[in-house]
Amino acid sequence: MPIHYLYLLVAVLAETIGTTALQASQQFSRFWPSVIVVLAYGISFYLLALTLRFLPVGIVYALWSGLGIVLIALIGFAVFGQRLDLPAIVGLTLIISGIFVIHMFSTATPPH
Repeated sequence: MPIHYLYLLVAVLAETIGTTALQASQQFSRFWPSVIVVLAYGISFYLLALTLRFLPVGIVYALWSGLGIVLIALIGFAVFGQRLDLPAIVGLTLIISGIFVIHMFSTATPPH
């Protein structure tokens, strides 16, 4: 796996941890989850910046945000009991499909 994809994957995971902690922070009223939010987003943005050395910003942001949306929706369902109805599942499937199309067919990214 090229290093820039590893940077991007860890950036997505850090962003997902930060967003999950944001929910747990209860609007920044709980100290430790709030600290995790700040640290996780800092790590995520740093790694996102490193990824931009190798890939165009539009592609990086599409992959970062798309993967983050899907992961957060799944965490919301599994951890916080948030329901996913059929339109939400269809939308998430379309996001995953878009990520697949970018990864497999886009010439805007370097060869894998």
